[in-house]
Amino acid sequence: MKRFYPVVRVFGVLLMGFALTLLVPLALSWLWQDGAHSAYDEAFLITFGSGLALWWAARHEKRDLKVRDGFLMVVLVWTLLPAFAGLPLILQLNVSFTDAYFEAVSGLTTTGSTVLANLDQLPPSINLWRGMMVWLGGMGLIVLAVAILPLLGIGGRQMFKAEAPGPMKDSQLTPRVTETAKGLWVVYAGITLACVLSLKWAGMSWFDAVMHSFSTMGLGGFSSHDASFGYWNSPAIEAVTIFFMLLAGINFATHFLAVHGRSFGAYRRDPEVGWYLVVTIGSVLGIAIYLQALDVYPDFATALRFSAFNVVSIATTTGFANTDYNLWPMFAPLWMLFLCSFVTSAGSTGGGIKMIRAIILYKQVYRELIRAMHPSAVWPVRVGGSVVSPNILSAVLAFGFIYMVSIVSMTLLLSFSGLEIVTAFSAVVASINNTGPGLNQVGPATTYEILTDFQTWVCSFAMLLGRLEIFTLLVVLTPAFWRK
Repeated sequence: MKRFYPVVRVFGVLLMGFALTLLVPLALSWLWQDGAHSAYDEAFLITFGSGLALWWAARHEKRDLKVRDGFLMVVLVWTLLPAFAGLPLILQLNVSFTDAYFEAVSGLTTTGSTVLANLDQLPPSINLWRGMMVWLGGMGLIVLAVAILPLLGIGGRQMFKAEAPGPMKDSQLTPRVTETAKGLWVVYAGITLACVLSLKWAGMSWFDAVMHSFSTMGLGGFSSHDASFGYWNSPAIEAVTIFFMLLAGINFATHFLAVHGRSFGAYRRDPEVGWYLVVTIGSVLGIAIYLQALDVYPDFATALRFSAFNVVSIATTTGFANTDYNLWPMFAPLWMLFLCSFVTSAGSTGGGIKMIRAIILYKQVYRELIRAMHPSAVWPVRVGGSVVSPNILSAVLAFGFIYMVSIVSMTLLLSFSGLEIVTAFSAVVASINNTGPGLNQVGPATTYEILTDFQTWVCSFAMLLGRLEIFTLLVVLTPAFWRK
């Protein structure tokens, strides 16, 4: 067991750092006198004390993390941290551990599914904490750790590689991985601030602007109102949110390069951006035309407004809603659920298999069609002008296979437990893609409260599986991982 001590030491430090984030809602709870401060007091003491105990037990183990340690560290953070993040919900709202864990996993994985009702009546600091979980999980607590842990004498390169989304994990924006993480967080925080100011200008209160900016930039979809964006019924607020959801769906490394180089050239060079915008905007227009043709809305402008907000929200795996699209003709919400599987870019805060993998899979299929007609043809798969290596092609194909197997397996599991098939399928797709609302009983006008404890744990596992891009979690579950 001693070989795991460096991981225990790092996790202890991370847990103490995470405890400090609880001081923000604690301070605001005292300021607003919303009655939740004692819950944060206890949650802070438990979280910080646990982190301190782990660090103290392994304080003498100072070697850097190896590749295997990096995988284990990432899995520990994303599976154990929600247990501590859910403490304020248990202590203040008296929800069960299962529901609190689900809510915390949903926040930290930026999924946005909720088991809580009467959001408008919750203490403001609880809603703020829910938004903060989305924001912190958005860029990844591991990336933040990469920027901070070297100051404590703890290297973080292996954690960064395990956490980085997408098939191409070895590229860096700067020579030092610490500087890379810092640059990403600066851009992330800067765009979040712009979102706050824009939502306030559009008509939100300061509290709602901050809380929903956290959810928007993390593409999480938590709201402080049961009606989500239907609470405001404001085209201006919706337009601002659409813009920032689209921004958050683009690789933050591309944003960093654009800001650093003071040029939009980075967006033109990014092979995902063009596909991302074409697919998303094309779907918005297509569904708007479809809804008007079926007389769901009286005119095209109204159909375009509701199509734009909800399609962008689900495609980017955010999960906001300004209407119950579950009542639309079935093709529209099914298409939206399909979009959330692949639209967002690698390196964004969105979920799904990512656009880069979808591009590679499409080009690989096209290459096989060419080779079927011309067996001797040399037709390499290219993305962004570069040839995709066989190793990456194999990894993407394997990922696509295990992604589909995971969806089918968990859908069958939920169906076996008694859940209606459309609800079961959409709940799994929405969870593994970190999207939030599904269809039927888990649609945008309802919550996941209707699920049994077993079904809730299945969805929690699906959210973690999607956030860790499947292989990171499955690697740790294999017997070979634990052999010396």
